[in-house]
Amino acid sequence: MTRRTALPASPRRASRTIRGRLAMAAVPALLAGLLAGCGGEETGNEAAVNDDGSVDLEQVTLIAGDQKSSSQMAMLEAAGEDDTPYEIEWKEFTSGPPMLEALGTGAIHVGYVGNTPPIMAAASGSEFRIVQATTYGGTGDAILVPEGSDLQSVEDLEGATVAVAEGSSANYNLLAQLSRAGVDIDDVDVKPLQPQDALAAFSNGGVDAWATWEPYTSQAEIDEGARVLADGDGLVNGMNFQVAADAALEDPATEAALEDYVARITRAQVWASENREEWAEVWASQTGLDPEITLAAAEKRPLTVLPVDEEVVASEQEIADAFSEAELIPEAIQVDDYFDGRYDEALAPLVEQTASGTTR
Repeated sequence: MTRRTALPASPRRASRTIRGRLAMAAVPALLAGLLAGCGGEETGNEAAVNDDGSVDLEQVTLIAGDQKSSSQMAMLEAAGEDDTPYEIEWKEFTSGPPMLEALGTGAIHVGYVGNTPPIMAAASGSEFRIVQATTYGGTGDAILVPEGSDLQSVEDLEGATVAVAEGSSANYNLLAQLSRAGVDIDDVDVKPLQPQDALAAFSNGGVDAWATWEPYTSQAEIDEGARVLADGDGLVNGMNFQVAADAALEDPATEAALEDYVARITRAQVWASENREEWAEVWASQTGLDPEITLAAAEKRPLTVLPVDEEVVASEQEIADAFSEAELIPEAIQVDDYFDGRYDEALAPLVEQTASGTTR
């Protein structure tokens, strides 16, 4: 069972840019908003727990966050995994950061995000756990420049204007690329823009470069003639996560649906990676993009399912430390408390099946 509701983009929290630094000055205010918005620990599924402790999944509604760029709902349907005994209510977001803001307020139970939004959510005090991990590698994470741009290297971004979705995986790729090139982020004029606004700015010459992810990378390359200045291959972990609210994991009925959902969505992700042409057609229909674009994006995204283990945690800690050292979050955070490997055993066959997909 599934139904989709559109969720308006969350109001962007105030931030200030000092020569491009996304200073995260509003994180304390965001935390206050999250705490004020939380309506207790209820998930709406409490009545699905029977007197004997068993769960009637037909009485459960799982509220899942989705992004048009990842199209998890369409992927679940295309893979034939949408015949759930519980209802899924889908809510769509422009990117991972506003999705996790919604998760922090209890508006959704679970969401699929890249490697950086959980760092920002942890910095804001949100209560969640990462319960599934995958990687698509870093090739699709790219810094793009317009056709004919004079910029030839990351070093050339000093003094340039770069669009990026604040708190997204592209935000970390930009930070990592600049660090490797010896360019301080203070010396780049960073414009925090969500993908559609960033694409418009990139297309009309409003920015010098754009840090983004798939399918936007392939869209800009094919539709706009964009050139990849640098991609994240070998530099960023390319990880994506299923992130669940603590309240959802602590409620027996919602957790029972989550256990089933995580297994289904992971199988669907594997199906999409192994059937790229078929998935590209579905993805194109869902996003409105040309199938040439979605196929190009799919080809750059071979999937590896990962256990939620120390290696994954350590890789995410590097991201958290990078943002802390750049003073883009208010204080250092330890990420290990935000990981939960309760579904690892069930996903182990998919980990083995995809082990050769990408290197970790």
